[in-house]
Amino acid sequence: MSDDLALFEELAPTREALIEAIGQVVVGQRDVIDLMLTALFSNGHCLFVGVPGLAKTLLVHSVADALGVDFGRIQFTPDLMPSDITGTEVLEEDRASGARSLRFVPGPVFTNLLLADEINRTPPKTQAALLQAMQERHVTAAGTTHRLPDPFLVFATQNPIEQEGTYPLPEAQQDRFMLHIDVGYPSIAEEEEIVRRTTVGELPKVRQVLDADKLMALQGVLRRLPANPDVVKYAVKVASSTRPGSGARATERLRWGAGPRASQYLAIGARAWAALRGREVPTAADVRAVAPAVLGHRIILNFEAEADGWTPARVIAALLEEVG
Repeated sequence: MSDDLALFEELAPTREALIEAIGQVVVGQRDVIDLMLTALFSNGHCLFVGVPGLAKTLLVHSVADALGVDFGRIQFTPDLMPSDITGTEVLEEDRASGARSLRFVPGPVFTNLLLADEINRTPPKTQAALLQAMQERHVTAAGTTHRLPDPFLVFATQNPIEQEGTYPLPEAQQDRFMLHIDVGYPSIAEEEEIVRRTTVGELPKVRQVLDADKLMALQGVLRRLPANPDVVKYAVKVASSTRPGSGARATERLRWGAGPRASQYLAIGARAWAALRGREVPTAADVRAVAPAVLGHRIILNFEAEADGWTPARVIAALLEEVG
């Protein structure tokens, strides 16, 4: 118990240290970084969505440097094959005996933090190659199961689906991401600072704050914190209110609502959001803080809502106001 208390007390200072380290390279995007750290310490995958040039890739790379974990990157393209992600078997021949055997060559998914860059630039068949890895944290090839290293996280970037050459992610794969984080344009002052930093001299190095063992220890203590029954009830209430037939007025604009995984992520996300600010017991306000990122990619608007100009974010805001 005393060890857990000591680890818990490290969470808030670690968050500040990571924000400072990442800020050496990434200008602004404080809300994005806060949500990303919530997913990181919750051991959840994260999807960053925004137009090109908003430092999404740089952000993920900077996080890997600050964590000191093994980092892998896959640049998703239309010709990428599933085996380019998971790995493949190669035929080898023993020169002495002439015997031949198959050897599995691990793909880039065998790492601690995987950057799936522009994940929606590749067809659904290849996107689906990540499904098993993200959910079960292992890969099956030729009937053999290969365990992925611990920790294992996928931080993916995605261009808006209205752009040329993109494929919408299947709903099943979107559901594997704990958070869907919209990355917006920087402010004028932030953009001026970006230009100053990137056009003179070399970019600074991101200092290492953690290592893999400490990251897993901090993730573990979050899971061992007692669940607040009121927060659990509220998280389930919010998630279930997105489902048609729940009676919530906001569902009149929805064709599909969030499943039980949303309730789980709302609860653990609220716990992480509170703990990273030094609070052991989360509240409903913490659930509301993570709700847009947890629910945004788990609801599907109906035709009438889209025609009237509604967005998932607007529906979620109305839902949270109605739920209270």
